[in-house]
Amino acid sequence: MATPMSAAAFVEALVAEGLVVVETDGWRTRNRNHVGPWGPVHGVMMHHTVTKGTANTVRICRDGYAGLPGPLCHGVISKDGRVHLVGYGRANHAGSGDDDVLQAVIAEKKLPADDESNTDGNRHFYGFECENLGDGKDPWPAVQVEAMEAAAAAVCRVHDWGPRSVIGHLEWQPGKIDPHGVSMDGLRGRIDERLDDRPDKPKPPAPPVRPPFPGRGAFGPGQSNSAVDLLGRQLVKRGFGRFYKVGPGPRWSEADRQAVAAFQRSHPQLRGDADGYPGPLTWHLLFA
Repeated sequence: MATPMSAAAFVEALVAEGLVVVETDGWRTRNRNHVGPWGPVHGVMMHHTVTKGTANTVRICRDGYAGLPGPLCHGVISKDGRVHLVGYGRANHAGSGDDDVLQAVIAEKKLPADDESNTDGNRHFYGFECENLGDGKDPWPAVQVEAMEAAAAAVCRVHDWGPRSVIGHLEWQPGKIDPHGVSMDGLRGRIDERLDDRPDKPKPPAPPVRPPFPGRGAFGPGQSNSAVDLLGRQLVKRGFGRFYKVGPGPRWSEADRQAVAAFQRSHPQLRGDADGYPGPLTWHLLFA
């Protein structure tokens, strides 16, 4: 259960998801709120328009037609992937549907068969009409399906819903087939992946890769190898580079020993054995 977001927040959510949004005049206050409540909202419903041509489709979804006044949705997703906002609030898109389906959407469980029309859907769903004839022949461009995915995910993200909060009209009202040609299970799968893998979602830092300890014999007078060089560079990185006149290198030097000893003295676990020669614990703490 959720309170509908504001019109401004709706636009922000869509844009944040990477969508191109087209705002029609007056869409923020065009609604059917005078005939019934808008909210609480529980999900997102997808439709096809049975129309051709973006301008014609947007006009019909905005104004409606004889017997069904507009707006007929909140956003029209055209074949080029743009989202045209035509109304906000209660809209004539869902009609009456199955109360068992609504309960499944609320619980985010698998949908039962829709075999009743006893519940007001216009009150409880955001609606997106998608430009398509719905005849099984009219293609669904990839950019349009991606926009459907993004638009639904945008709403779900704001309300902290999962993909099962997104349904097709055919899953809500008996006799409906829209959005014909789009697999709702497939679309929900894409939404699920998107919600988990948003490009700008902060990623947890990768765990540090600690190089294995090369053994005590790698360090000391006369030694020259990559482990000595790695040790010196790490000491400089950790702030113990003042002992190097030119910088660390692969040949063991007194500067290496002094830098290691200074690092060892900075750790309580190592102070008792701050001889300047790295052992396993020194190596572990240095690269931690």
